[in-house]
Amino acid sequence: MQTLPISHPVQAASEHFDATQFLGLAPFLRMSIAGDECTDIAQELVTRAQQNPDDAVLWMNLSTVMLCLQRTDLGLTIQDQALAMQQVYTLNAAQRPAKMRLLMLMVPGTLSANVPLDCLLENSDIELIYYYITPEAPFEAPIPEHDVLMVAISATTENLFLLQQLESITRQWPVPVINAPQHIPNSERHNASTLLQNQPGLTIAQAHPVTFSALSAVAEGNISLSSALPGSDFPVILRPAGSHGGHGLEKITSPDELAGYLTRVQVEDYFLSQFIDYSNADGQFRKYRISLIDGVPYACHMAISSHWMVHYVNAFMYEDQKKREEEAAFLNNFHEFVARHQQALKAIFETTQLDYLGIDCSETPDGSLLVFEIDPAMVVHAMDLEVMFPHKQIHMNKVKTACRELLLSRAFAHSGASADAPEGKE
Repeated sequence: MQTLPISHPVQAASEHFDATQFLGLAPFLRMSIAGDECTDIAQELVTRAQQNPDDAVLWMNLSTVMLCLQRTDLGLTIQDQALAMQQVYTLNAAQRPAKMRLLMLMVPGTLSANVPLDCLLENSDIELIYYYITPEAPFEAPIPEHDVLMVAISATTENLFLLQQLESITRQWPVPVINAPQHIPNSERHNASTLLQNQPGLTIAQAHPVTFSALSAVAEGNISLSSALPGSDFPVILRPAGSHGGHGLEKITSPDELAGYLTRVQVEDYFLSQFIDYSNADGQFRKYRISLIDGVPYACHMAISSHWMVHYVNAFMYEDQKKREEEAAFLNNFHEFVARHQQALKAIFETTQLDYLGIDCSETPDGSLLVFEIDPAMVVHAMDLEVMFPHKQIHMNKVKTACRELLLSRAFAHSGASADAPEGKE
């Protein structure tokens, strides 16, 4: 087994949970949000895993910590080690006995590769069973007993073949299926930007696939941007194909800037979109994260930034009380937002046909819903400190309740039992 490059003394960073149990993402994300970089727990897990080299659960927990610490290559290497030993990991329900068991089909990869549902189901009565599959070996391990299946795989080009494989398999699945695999590609960036074009009340920039060679020709002045991509003009948004979380995402305003970008971000394929200025009269950009659960929209957060690329963690929401007060007003009056954009939100649900979906969006100056991205694997959580965000818990509890009720309603509709009846099994 590989020796890992961490040799600092072990500190008891995880006294509040049992690191020998499979933990998922939630406890490590909670530590990170609280300002703990998770290095102590990483050191502790390294020591335990090296003392117990055949314990796949320890290695999988360590992989998650490394990915949280953005040590991606190491995290994926450790993940491969764990999955070579074991494909199935069970996250026990906090409330026992579990009322239902959800089998989640996952793929190896980074934190954005799969739906992080455990971040919404902390302290719940639902058991999560993570089953990792690949196109080469979709179901090598025995399939555990479960009440509902969720295809928890994000829509990427790399996953399309696997999703096609799963389509025929899950049509015959003996229990209800959440996020059926044939619908997941509807949320892929290029597909979504095409499917949602010209929907009433909805604006989305078309994501055009473009190659490095075509962009190089524009950067070198051999052709114009509109020649390479009809209808396009600077400024544009450029990102590597398959990227998430803003990695490699930049606004390009000229051929010179494009040339500089291509020297920094060299891949074969990119997505190019027209830049849409969505700033308000005060010059600030506002981005909303919404969960669409069984077609019903729920507010998760709002971030305000002077920069067009808005991420909650870099928008100074933790430092600026006035921004938090505006977010509170948005959450408290979310029904007004839904009323304004009811048509657009309905179109997203009907177009994607996904039971569980995240939406990052804003509003254009003319009042339409501006959609940046739709993705079932968006991180949605209720972990912000209540003393700083007293307005959030009541709204995030609505999201958590809706998620739980979606799962239970499918399970008990299938079994014919009442959702309030004791399940009596774990």
